Amino acid sequence: MTSPGSGDEIGRFLTLADAAEILAVDVAAVDELIRSGELPAIRVGTAGPWRIERLQLEVWIELQYEETRKFSAWNQGEFSNIAELSGARTGRLRPVD
Repeated sequence: MTSPGSGDEIGRFLTLADAAEILAVDVAAVDELIRSGELPAIRVGTAGPWRIERLQLEVWIELQYEETRKFSAWNQGEFSNIAELSGARTGRLRPVD
């Protein structure tokens, strides 16, 4: 566990405000990501505040970069690599005439 003043000021769990600041969005946007199930979070107690594990936020950010890359590749034109975008192994696909 991180002790106060150890240089790691944020800690393991982030508040919605912390996550919003990292993502440069408002708190309502982070709340919507959590409620939609897109961003993993936990609730402290039955009706307590939401908390986002810092590592989960970092993983979610990386997934957003990957989705952006796929979207960009898809929009490059009619010769997009369908196998790469779908995550399929290219060695198993046969060309279509």
